[in-house]
Amino acid sequence: MSRYLSNRVHFDEEGQLGGTNLKLRPSESNVTIDQEPFMGVKVRRKASIHRDYLGDYLDVPSRPYLIKILEKQGDKKVLFADTVMKFTSTGKMKRRILFVTDFAIYIVNPEIGALKRRIALAAVEKLCLSELSDNFLAIIIPTEYDLLMASTRKTEIVTTLVDATKSQSDYELDVLFSNRFEYNATSELVKEVQFEQVEAGVKTRISRK
Repeated sequence: MSRYLSNRVHFDEEGQLGGTNLKLRPSESNVTIDQEPFMGVKVRRKASIHRDYLGDYLDVPSRPYLIKILEKQGDKKVLFADTVMKFTSTGKMKRRILFVTDFAIYIVNPEIGALKRRIALAAVEKLCLSELSDNFLAIIIPTEYDLLMASTRKTEIVTTLVDATKSQSDYELDVLFSNRFEYNATSELVKEVQFEQVEAGVKTRISRK
């Protein structure tokens, strides 16, 4: 079983990595929204190297249920917060809140305000991205199952995770660029993501291994 994703999208941010020595390829750019604003096809444009990242796009302090989750886990400093599309093991897309602290990654269900998953930064082995202009990001966690998501702020998420990991452990997180990579959708289910440059942009295929 495979799934093809090729909806058109529009972004209102530009993408270059700042504050790190990573040489990421061009990412976020300005295009126009047609359907799902997280996936599929987009047009490249020259990005600004000096773009400032806002970090907290949700105003976490104004959301008591998020503060409560942080306090319960003992984390205080939010480095990044935004809404993303997370892929389930069955291939469905779920809107989730992603926030990154200086110690962990959080996935929260915004509909019920519940913490669905907390991943310690120390547990992350690497990040997987394509070499093309798309919004996919896989976070590989060897001791658990992996996380595949799509975000218009993918570049900023990568920057935040790399910088936070290096700050806490002096370990530089690996960032793998490939137009084909595998991830563990569950502890027993491996899937492969393939990216292909087409005339309109990027076609993405997700299939079982």
